[in-house]
Amino acid sequence: MKVAYYPGCSLDTTGIEFRLSTAWCASKVGLDLWELPGWNCCGASSAHAKDHLLSLALPARNLALAEKEGMDVAVPCAACYSRFKTVEAEVRQDEKIQQRVAEAIDMDYHAANNTKSLLEVFVDGVGLERIESDVVKPLNGLKVACYYGCYLVRPAKLGHFDRAEDPQSMDGLISSLGGTPVDWPHKTECCGAGQITLSPDDGLPLAYEILRVAEICGAECLVTACPMCLMNLDLHQLTVNKKYKTNFNLPVFYFTELMALSFGASPKEIGLNRHFVDALPLVEGISKREKVEEKA
Repeated sequence: MKVAYYPGCSLDTTGIEFRLSTAWCASKVGLDLWELPGWNCCGASSAHAKDHLLSLALPARNLALAEKEGMDVAVPCAACYSRFKTVEAEVRQDEKIQQRVAEAIDMDYHAANNTKSLLEVFVDGVGLERIESDVVKPLNGLKVACYYGCYLVRPAKLGHFDRAEDPQSMDGLISSLGGTPVDWPHKTECCGAGQITLSPDDGLPLAYEILRVAEICGAECLVTACPMCLMNLDLHQLTVNKKYKTNFNLPVFYFTELMALSFGASPKEIGLNRHFVDALPLVEGISKREKVEEKA
């Protein structure tokens, strides 16, 4: 299976673990990710606050590169995904916008192709049966809070691949890896996004609530599909603990990291040692569970 691939800015910087684990998983399941040549920043999360045409033109140029090749585009970052879906919808609905965007990027673009979340590509494109067949180190009941965040499934009018209020795709993926997705109510709550940095008093309470509810519901870790969400819940977990005098110690994974681990990747190969909340003891614990089960 071949699909155009837009890594976006984060996967070479704060989200490099996402890039490493994505490449590892793709090679295992026969997914050919063709990286768009000369791709550019999609403008998230500031272009739409500055200029509407700019906010459409930036993601449209990337989509146009793939449209030339007759290919859909896989997008890892949820914020990038949202910007791509937005221009895709607006160009299809308004011919004048289509013309203005095409003029701005100096390239034909008619939204003939589709933006797909990387999660969608793995779950619906590769398929859970194929993924499950490649599992060699199952998660053995690891209790996981699947965190989708705001952008991956909302707004519903953009035609996202999963339900807006109670999405299930990541839950199904975790189950196929041998884990146990916990039932919890904060799957799509906002993590605070850039407000955690710009206005901590507004952003930190949102991250705190997600961590608090995940722990109450019995989660041993969280899993997400967004570099911003992971950064806020991983990096800023220490800040949350200091502010609220809590002792959260919940590792946060990209879904591709848990996939890669279950496929047999070592933590170092996929950059797991780069996380701020140490995930290695939990990963080692999964191995111990395996040994106990084997002896039993």
